[in-house]
Amino acid sequence: MIKRVLLALLALFLLLAAAVAVNTLRQGSRQLQVPAAPPLAIDKEGVADKLAGAIRFRTISSFDDPQQNADEFRKLHAYLQERFPKVHATLKREMVGGLSLLYTWPGSDPAAKPILLMAHQDVVPIAPGTESTWQAAPFAGERKDGFVWGRGAWDDKANLISQLEAVEMLVASGFQPRQTVYLSFGADEEVGGHRGAREVAKLLQSRGVALDFVIDEGLLITEGILPGLAPPAALIGVSEKGSMSVLLRVTTAPGHSSMPPPQGTSAIGMMSAALRRLDDQQLPAAMRGIAHEMFDTLAPEMTGFGRVALSNLWLFGPVVQAQLEKGASTNAMLRTTTALTVVHAGNQFNVLPGVAEATVNYRILPGDTGAQVLQHVKDTIANERIELKAAPDAYDPPPVSPTGSPSYQLVNRTIRSLFPGTVVAPSLMIGGTDSRHFSAISDNIFRFSPVRAKAEDLPRFHGTNERIAISNLAELVGFYHQLIRNAASAPSP
Repeated sequence: MIKRVLLALLALFLLLAAAVAVNTLRQGSRQLQVPAAPPLAIDKEGVADKLAGAIRFRTISSFDDPQQNADEFRKLHAYLQERFPKVHATLKREMVGGLSLLYTWPGSDPAAKPILLMAHQDVVPIAPGTESTWQAAPFAGERKDGFVWGRGAWDDKANLISQLEAVEMLVASGFQPRQTVYLSFGADEEVGGHRGAREVAKLLQSRGVALDFVIDEGLLITEGILPGLAPPAALIGVSEKGSMSVLLRVTTAPGHSSMPPPQGTSAIGMMSAALRRLDDQQLPAAMRGIAHEMFDTLAPEMTGFGRVALSNLWLFGPVVQAQLEKGASTNAMLRTTTALTVVHAGNQFNVLPGVAEATVNYRILPGDTGAQVLQHVKDTIANERIELKAAPDAYDPPPVSPTGSPSYQLVNRTIRSLFPGTVVAPSLMIGGTDSRHFSAISDNIFRFSPVRAKAEDLPRFHGTNERIAISNLAELVGFYHQLIRNAASAPSP
């Protein structure tokens, strides 16, 4: 009897192993096979010089004061006019929302749906006290060791300069786009884009513009970040997370610290318990939507157990998910995240405060909504004495752009033609971009720029020693140049 059971278990194991092996092997590559793009002569040093000059303008945006550093933005505008004369002689330039720029390059075919390339002029400030740790002064626009250094070198003046350089080159060559090409350069992306990109989107919508596609900053060409994937991966953000900050407030009678109330009934006690519950009982994670499609696309390109596991999520899904939840960035792809960000209570050691306040920021996964998050908070804290409300700047995730669309395949083909051997896959932008404001006038919004990044480079983003390789900067120019050319030759949707 025992022998028969063991034989049955062995047969079952062999059958399962065979099913896993067959399923792994039949998952063929989903990568497009396209010819290499023709070589393009790019003045690398000239482009690097233009970016270095743009970095020297301290275009730091402000939540509260639209005029903060306005003179720096205006100096940047004058600089762009000087350095890109053909763009400014050929394209129409409009100022929107005070400091944002909209360029229009009319196409030869009025029936062709236009396209929009985006970047932003503004940058985040330097963290106080870190200036001396930079290898090059953050606003010096220094070129050394094959890099352009400084705040904005990566985020996002490299894209802005590269787009203008690509258009400058195309104009100089006599190229005429078939469809109208728009360039939108917001001045307040780092603080929400409400004065810039949102107003540009409203303006275009008022003119009856419907865009074929939008491409904005976002995901990158990563190298060596995903274990088991040897080639570089170009991840195209087909959506981004929404955002909502939930404000919590509890009021009690203040008192003297020598006579505290029963345990857990003070303002700080109740708030602490609520925050602990929210931190412990986070919204569920799942391998669904964009994350599932991304791993399906990457699986055939992987080696070792990674390929086996991702090709057989029906069996290994729980194991893979558990591993992904251990990493901050991969965990963020699987769930609406909870971040305890602000707490205020008390002002003296011997006084029990009568009010405790806190802010919890949620980054909302496509498929979830702010209303669901607010209900989750209410159910989880289970304390009616704590008042809840959503901050006014909350927004749900924008729609997911379809990967089967001609526009996605156009971007995909452009990447594959310029970066041979690079794996292309859809992914989720876990931060926010200006592109979300254009959802009403385009179904195809992509968040990608071909900035090359390894794991050690990621802390430079909004951090210290931001830089971009001069060789990579030239690749950005080539990408936008080829993308515009490819869009002009593509059939009308």
